[in-house]
Amino acid sequence: MMQPKIDEPQINPQDIDQKVYDLYDEYCHGRIDRREFFRRATVMSVVGGSALVMAQSLMPRYAQAQTISFTDERMKGLYVEYPSPGGTSGTMRGYLATPAGTGPFPTVLVIHENRGLNPYVEDVARRAAVAGFLALAPDGLAPVGGYPGNDDAGRDLQSKLDQAKLRQDMVNSARWVKAHALSNGKLGATGFCWGGGMVNNLAVALGTDLAAGVPYYGAAPAAEDMAKVKTPLLINYAGTDERINAMWPAYEAALKANKTPYEVYFYEGTQHGFHNNSTPRYNEAQAKLSWDRTIAFWKKHLA
Repeated sequence: MMQPKIDEPQINPQDIDQKVYDLYDEYCHGRIDRREFFRRATVMSVVGGSALVMAQSLMPRYAQAQTISFTDERMKGLYVEYPSPGGTSGTMRGYLATPAGTGPFPTVLVIHENRGLNPYVEDVARRAAVAGFLALAPDGLAPVGGYPGNDDAGRDLQSKLDQAKLRQDMVNSARWVKAHALSNGKLGATGFCWGGGMVNNLAVALGTDLAAGVPYYGAAPAAEDMAKVKTPLLINYAGTDERINAMWPAYEAALKANKTPYEVYFYEGTQHGFHNNSTPRYNEAQAKLSWDRTIAFWKKHLA
């Protein structure tokens, strides 16, 4: 089942109180559950209306997130299975989006948030494909049945996985698509939230086998691993994202010490998750700017 529709009035994102955005951040990162999220919103005092209505408006609407049709003639999408030794089950499944044409194509991994492969991330893979990249979006929940159709259940499933094995599944996914018959042998990656942190960790695990990493509001690698990062990075942060942004100074110092090539952008006026066009956290102008930069960065490093 898809995420249930919530029949609440649409709210301008600028009218949502920052306290509600902060509460949603706690919820979507698994620190409180859905019931507690709405309970706290019910008693919260905010400017400009009802915090509960604001909270309800933040729930994802994936039908609105599709920008590239499943049948778009510029690409072909299908689900694939592949081995994943040392991962959760030894086998993985992902959504592979292939550009029209004969290839070989520059190749990218598109990594989901902390809830499995939802429709928004599949759409991002299709966006990459129509831009000319062979794109694999792995589902870290595949070994336990796959993305369950709603984010709450997906978040719960992902939190219960062996995290080291889940990271290995992402590493194996990267290696599999890099070696694909239609790949030109050059691999890039992007990811969002948990997936952004995974891009940083792929830079540690894969070294120069990852030719271009684009993390979106992702956690920095562990301090002891920062010196291992040599991959060129395009790092995208939201303007308002205290927890993630607090990691940047130490990461930046390590990248400079390593002489690692990087670009970093803080998108002012945005919240964590601003690229995800299924909720009001989405910022259309900044999401487009960041994606245009992502595509240009990949073209520079993966052609």
